[in-house]
Amino acid sequence: MAGGVSKSASADEVKAAFRKLAHQHHPDKGGDEAKFKEINEAYQVLGDQQKRQQYDQFGSTFDQAGGGFPGGGFPGGFPGGFDFGGANFEDLGDILGGMFGMGGGGGGRRQQKGSDLEVSVKLTFKEAVFGAEKEIPLTKHTNCTRCGGQGAEPGSAMKTCDTCKGKGFTVTTQRTILGAVQMKNACADCQGRGEKPEKPCTECRGTGTSYGRKTIRVDIPAGVEDGVAIRVRGEGESIGPAGTAGDLYIRIRVEADARFERNGANIYSEKKIGFAQ
Repeated sequence: MAGGVSKSASADEVKAAFRKLAHQHHPDKGGDEAKFKEINEAYQVLGDQQKRQQYDQFGSTFDQAGGGFPGGGFPGGFPGGFDFGGANFEDLGDILGGMFGMGGGGGGRRQQKGSDLEVSVKLTFKEAVFGAEKEIPLTKHTNCTRCGGQGAEPGSAMKTCDTCKGKGFTVTTQRTILGAVQMKNACADCQGRGEKPEKPCTECRGTGTSYGRKTIRVDIPAGVEDGVAIRVRGEGESIGPAGTAGDLYIRIRVEADARFERNGANIYSEKKIGFAQ
């Protein structure tokens, strides 16, 4: 897709790129109405200079409190952290492809994503300043250990889905006052994969997931502030063969300290001293 947006792109360049993409997916042009709405919603974020500066600054490491969108309104589970300078987002089409499964191909299988999770972790003042390693217990859906999240019994073959004929999606036509609008939806029979196992896994019964407890270790970076949400990719809810796992957001809560107070990158302490001192 033409119209790449670099980290130094101006607001006008971002706006022009979004207009081009919106025109491409406009329902009157035979595009997907749902995707058209998502593009408009995305522009409300990417077109906001303040939010864009936050994403350029923090990238995929963490989002400032209130700046990200854990569990927010974007379909597909993309909760923020747009990084205009990252190697994975060199082109606007790649950004939106990651958010909404649109991609540059326009017509391939739509990638689905599991739900994001959010947990709170308390840190002492010292841990927040110098960093720490934390063990975080989670209760969630993970990939089935028997089939590796594929949903197929080990050794069994995959077959083309009869419902979508291997496309991974179905198309329905809805008539509106603007004319006929075609809607693409992930195939419910194969969960958007385009294929199904000939023999479902006997452990997970073809879902590709199991529900239980899991403990992960996370390195909390030095200098983290209260309210920050650290994103751990792929540690959200698993959806097995239907797509990729969601992300985990760790909301940091820093305990108050009796001796020190923090203001941004500065640390203050009050102490009474004598006149001679």
